[in-house]
Amino acid sequence: MINRRTLMAAAAAGAATLTAMPAMAADAIKIGNTNPYSGPASAYGQIGRTVEAYFEMINAEGGVNGRQIEFISYDDAYSPPKTVEQVRRLVEQDEVDVLFGTLGTPTNTAIHKYVNAKKVPHLFVATGASKWNDPENFPWTSGWQPNYPTEGAIYAQWILANVENPKIAVLYQNDDYGKDYLHGLKSGLGGRVDEVLIAEAPYEVAQPTVDSEVLNLQASGANVFFIVATPKFAAQAIKKSAEIGWEAERFLNNVSISVGSVLQPAGLEASKGLISAGYLMEADDPQWKDDPALLAWREFMNKWYPDGDQTSSFTVFGYSSAWTMVETLKRAGDDLSRENIMKAASSLEDVAAPLLLPGITLNTSPTDSAPIEAMQLMRFNGESWERFGEVVHAESS
Repeated sequence: MINRRTLMAAAAAGAATLTAMPAMAADAIKIGNTNPYSGPASAYGQIGRTVEAYFEMINAEGGVNGRQIEFISYDDAYSPPKTVEQVRRLVEQDEVDVLFGTLGTPTNTAIHKYVNAKKVPHLFVATGASKWNDPENFPWTSGWQPNYPTEGAIYAQWILANVENPKIAVLYQNDDYGKDYLHGLKSGLGGRVDEVLIAEAPYEVAQPTVDSEVLNLQASGANVFFIVATPKFAAQAIKKSAEIGWEAERFLNNVSISVGSVLQPAGLEASKGLISAGYLMEADDPQWKDDPALLAWREFMNKWYPDGDQTSSFTVFGYSSAWTMVETLKRAGDDLSRENIMKAASSLEDVAAPLLLPGITLNTSPTDSAPIEAMQLMRFNGESWERFGEVVHAESS
C-alpha cells in the first residue's frame, strides 16, 4: 500500500519523499493526510502511523467495497506554510479523493478555505477547534474529537463547584488552538471570570521551553493551573510545576493526555493528580483490560503496528478515527464521488465507533458536522487515568 510520510523535514526546500510502494489499482480510494512526523509536535506522528497500519489491515482484508485504500501522508512538521504546500500536492498532483485526519489547528486553518474552494472532503480533522463545525460556510470540513471550548467549559464548571475560592492561571499555546480552550474556560466561568481567572501566559511553538511561563504563573498565587499545550510543552509544564512544588489543582487538556508520550516524559509521580476529560478508552486503564474493543485494538497493534506505543492515547485515537473513515466509505457504497462521501460523513447517527467511552457515539447531520460532543472527567493516579462523574454532553456544558 502506498504511503508514506515524509520522515525528514530534511530538504531545505521542504521536498517530500514517499517510501517505495507497490502499484495500486486505478480504482483505488486515494486518501490524503498531513501529520507532524517531525518538529515540535512530532509526538502526534504516532497517529499517522496508526492510521497507515489500520488501512494496511483493511486492504489485507479486501479493502472497502472491494477497493483498496491508497494512503498518502506527508510530513508538515506542524508548520502551516508546509501544510499548504503538502495539501496542494495531495489535491493537485496526487489527486486524492478525500483528505482525512490532517492534524493541528494552525495547520488546518491554513488550508481551510482552499480545500472548501476545491470541494475536497476534509474529514475528521485531528483538532478540536470549534471552527470545524461550520457546515454553512465550510461544508466540506468536519471535525472528529470534542471541541476545545466544550472541554474548557467542562473544567470551568467543575472548578467552580469543587475548588474553594478558585484562582486560575492558564498556560496556553498562542494560536487558535490555545485561544479556543481559553474561550471555553471563560464561557464556563460566566460572570465570575474576572474574579476567578487571575493569570494567563501564552507561549509560542518555536520557543524551547515554557519554564519561565510556569514560574510566572505560580507567582500569581493561583491555586488552579490549566495547561493548554501540545505534548512537548505539556510535559515541560507538568514537570516544572511539580519541581517547584506548586500545590495547585492541575488540569491538562485532552490532546496531551498520552501516558507514553507526555506523562512518562514529565514523570509519572509529577503527573499524579492531574485532571482531564476523555472520550476514548485509555489502554492502560484496568477496567478495560477485557473489553472486546480494546482486545481487538491490542491484536491490531501487535500484528500491524508492533513498534507502536500501546501506552499512548495517540494510537487509540488513530485507530478509532481511521475506523470512522472506513465506516464512512462503506456507507458511501459504490458511489465514492466527493459529494457522496460528504453525504455519508454528514449522516452518522448513533454510530458506536470502537474505543469510545460508554454512552458516547458519533452523530452528524448536514447542519452539525461535529461527530463527538461528550466527555467524562478523569484523574491520573500515577499509573493510569481514572474516570469520575457522569458523561457530560455539549448541550449540558
